[in-house]
Amino acid sequence: LGTLTGLATKYILDKKFIFYHTPKDKKDDAKKFMFYSFMGVFTTIIFWGTEIAFDILFTEPNARYIGAVLGLTIGYIIKYFLDKKYVFIHQ
Repeated sequence: LGTLTGLATKYILDKKFIFYHTPKDKKDDAKKFMFYSFMGVFTTIIFWGTEIAFDILFTEPNARYIGAVLGLTIGYIIKYFLDKKYVFIHQ
């Protein structure tokens, strides 16, 4: 429930304050939300992959956390550009 609440809140904030997007109607908004969510799944895989890779590749006890921070940073940057290009398209 917390994840869905966070996802919906982030979608609304990104739509309104980052991309300044106004959907055409509720159907358009729902479609954009689904695509936005899909982009989040894709970038979450980047986050997890980087975290796990650092945990496996390095013996340093904190390597996993370094990988998590790096993966999260890379994931958010990629998500911004994917959302800009494919979700909140300005026409």
